[in-house]
Amino acid sequence: MKGGDDTPGAPRIGRGMFSGFAPPLQVVGYIATRRGDPERGPLIKMRPDDALIRLLTDGELVRVLGPRRSEYAELVLDESLPRGGVVVRDLAGVTVTEIVRVLKADFDSPRTT
Repeated sequence: MKGGDDTPGAPRIGRGMFSGFAPPLQVVGYIATRRGDPERGPLIKMRPDDALIRLLTDGELVRVLGPRRSEYAELVLDESLPRGGVVVRDLAGVTVTEIVRVLKADFDSPRTT
């Protein structure tokens, strides 16, 4: 694997898009909003201990890699979730029970083609 590692949980690194440790998480809830809702947009909620092993902090912009696509979303920490579970809001291409990976966004590395 170019620029990466073959170990489970290791994302491809070296494309200037993201970096870090990314063990899988299961989507346990989905929130769909409508036009006019006061709070809208891509968001992911996870436990603080799951965020800690990924070196993520509350309010940070993270990259969510789903089975069909990847998107950026704001991270919100929520202790009421089960360990290894996440709740997503307004993320296309992700449904309940699917496996996703959440990565620290790397905006400092130059993009390569």
